[in-house]
Amino acid sequence: MKGTATDSYYRLPLFRLMVRILAEWEKGQDSVYFPWLNSLPRQFFNGASMTKRCFECLPPYAGWLASTERTNYGHFNMALKQGYVPLNPETIMNREAVKWAYNVALTRFHEIWQPDRQKLIAPMADMLNHAAEHNCEISYDYEGNCQVTALYDIPAGSPLTISLGDPTNPTPIFAQYGFLPQDCATIFCKAMHLDKQIKELGYEFSELLIQTETGEIAPKVWDVFLYDLLQKSDPNSAQEFGMACRNDDESTKQYYLDQYYSYTLEALKEHVFGILNSADKLTMRAQSYDLETHPRVPVIVAHNQLVIQTFTMTATLLQQMG
Repeated sequence: MKGTATDSYYRLPLFRLMVRILAEWEKGQDSVYFPWLNSLPRQFFNGASMTKRCFECLPPYAGWLASTERTNYGHFNMALKQGYVPLNPETIMNREAVKWAYNVALTRFHEIWQPDRQKLIAPMADMLNHAAEHNCEISYDYEGNCQVTALYDIPAGSPLTISLGDPTNPTPIFAQYGFLPQDCATIFCKAMHLDKQIKELGYEFSELLIQTETGEIAPKVWDVFLYDLLQKSDPNSAQEFGMACRNDDESTKQYYLDQYYSYTLEALKEHVFGILNSADKLTMRAQSYDLETHPRVPVIVAHNQLVIQTFTMTATLLQQMG
């Protein structure tokens, strides 16, 4: 029950925002927000909008994130049907309107923590695009007034941008917002099968990266793969190596990395070539779909191609290492 309560607490501000959007949508042209609502997109490309066929074309990490968004939408939809919201029954049963309102809330909110935790949308400020090196920040005062602040002098004609997520890892942005950032310098190493080992070492996905321009692997990725190998072959050494990773004991870490270099290298090769093979097949499957019935194919293919391009460079580097 504790996990359920925590999940509900996390989701409640977004749920309230979705209900508010639906309440304004019910008013039609009588809503003061009608011009803004009428300007919003009606089609979305994020995980909540994807179909089962879409999920079948995504690598495991992207598929997990996208399906999580879809599951969260399902929870919201069921909560609406409980009937404890100020909405007409016809609105609650309108699946198209409910999904649209959910996606508007999910892709355009800004979260504040003072004086209370809320997710808010300020029309016009929600139009700012994402950039890894953004030039603006959004803030709210205690009265709920939205302020957009330039971080430096912005040349005339330049787009105003904010950060929508971790610039080191574009896949969560892809899953939540439905687009692939064009300025991402790194991607996650896709080692979802080692999630247990990642958590045991105290590492974060944002640390387990591969450079998109060179294919270079972050050092902590090597740690995770070696830790997994040691757990399978020498539990005592795995315990010592794991402690070294958690305590930043670089000398002990390096000793094990040197001792098991060839084995770790082979494990990484197997992983990288496996991802490449899988991403190739998933991309071909996506490209076989009719764009009229599967309009999200282009963004899915773009995501998979970024993985393929990056991991191809990584494979070349690993081959050169031995």
